[in-house]
Amino acid sequence: MTRPNILIFMVDQLNGTLFPDGPAEWLHAPNLKKLAARSTRFQNAYTASPLCAPGRASFMTGQLPSDTRVYDNAAEFASSIPTYAHHLRRAGYQTCLSGKMHFVGPDQLHGFEERLTTDIYPPDFGWTPDYRKPGERIEWWYHNMGSVTGAGVAEISNQMEYDDEVAYHATRKVYDLARGHDERPWCLTVSFTHPHDPYVARKKYWDLYEDCAHLLPEVGPIPYEEQDAHSKRIFDANDWRSFDITEEDVRRSRRAYFANISYLDDKIGEVMEALEATRQEAIILFVSDHGDMLGARGLWFKMSFYEGSSRVPMMVAAPQMQPGLVTTPVSNIDVCPTLCDLAGVSMEEVMPWTTGESLVHLGQGGTRDTPVAMEYAAEASYAPMVSLRYGKWKYNRCALDPDQLFDLEADPHELTNLAEVAAHQGTVQTLRAKSEARWDLAAFDAAVRESQARRWVVYEALREGGYYPWDYQPLQKASERYMRNHMDLNVVEENQRFPRGE
Repeated sequence: MTRPNILIFMVDQLNGTLFPDGPAEWLHAPNLKKLAARSTRFQNAYTASPLCAPGRASFMTGQLPSDTRVYDNAAEFASSIPTYAHHLRRAGYQTCLSGKMHFVGPDQLHGFEERLTTDIYPPDFGWTPDYRKPGERIEWWYHNMGSVTGAGVAEISNQMEYDDEVAYHATRKVYDLARGHDERPWCLTVSFTHPHDPYVARKKYWDLYEDCAHLLPEVGPIPYEEQDAHSKRIFDANDWRSFDITEEDVRRSRRAYFANISYLDDKIGEVMEALEATRQEAIILFVSDHGDMLGARGLWFKMSFYEGSSRVPMMVAAPQMQPGLVTTPVSNIDVCPTLCDLAGVSMEEVMPWTTGESLVHLGQGGTRDTPVAMEYAAEASYAPMVSLRYGKWKYNRCALDPDQLFDLEADPHELTNLAEVAAHQGTVQTLRAKSEARWDLAAFDAAVRESQARRWVVYEALREGGYYPWDYQPLQKASERYMRNHMDLNVVEENQRFPRGE
């Protein structure tokens, strides 16, 4: 069979509520809107875990963090767990990554045959949380509210430099694929770090949102004393007492965040333009790893099961799937089996250990009624938290906290916890039973604590004496690039041109 090419765009910390049916009308995102028009659009897509490394490992494997053991941003991603890159490569694909995937551990490829950039974050165990020390802030890597108070305009930043490089290498790779030197089908993953904070944007994008009507969240700040238990932990982890967040700070942060969506749109447009100019066809997937609260309830960043943090945009443009809106709740753990399904690649050998489900039939008018599961066991938590999105309901459970139940149709901003309301006890009991059947929270907690304790020992040991970091170093063979004396100039000029002879 002829297997399709696959192009994956992943972004970081993009709030899915801004994509009710593709990008919101008021967002300046022409390339994403063009893609949305020909895509199956999943309105209620969720991360497996609202944090970078756990969410991305789950996206790549189709497994929850409790299965991958990637609990936080410093948990090792085991080489023995197959990813979509492994499945596709095994079936004859060339697999390539340009950009971020936040792999932790000595394996920095996880099935990718080629990686064009290094990562933006460290791959070692230095960011390991410690459940043994509740309330401790690790100053050098914990988030704080400086991203909010420092929001504004910049023409270059650490993250812009990175995403400029990601787009450049991805575009060059698309041109190279068009040359046809490798006849295998390809899967190219292009993974950006925007619109992740800090909330800093180039002026050309900042200016697009001067008169934006959405610079304040629909739900304003809630006093600390009135927040739920986990949100209080997030406030404390983010060192909120050290900052005076003004309404202008909120406006500037959200404006920069929206501006960076437009920046990303341009970067994605560069890659898409190269694809179209070289007349290549590919299935295209667009997804984020998790969202951003963007000041709603006074919360920022992620680490929460609230919609702004846990809901992500997801769109698939594929011949096997019809353009249109799907409202059925789905997860980014469904990506791996969906890609394999679209490519005609079997995952049968590992499906007993895979939580994700193919979404292809939902793009053909099909239905499903399985709950969407989420987990969180990283900073700002001191015991694992779990969640089920089932129909209109979201049910959250943690051994430390009261249960939460929200009716997302009647209460989309999750302002009313129904878990203790007498009229909803039947729903609570049903969802609690489903949750308890899926998770043993005591065993989950024990596994997280074991992992954290071991990693602290290893990290501290490896920083003593000789230091051999795991940071990925992209390989460029200068002796095989452009024109060298072991090459025939005429052959080089002909082979590196696309199209040839026109």
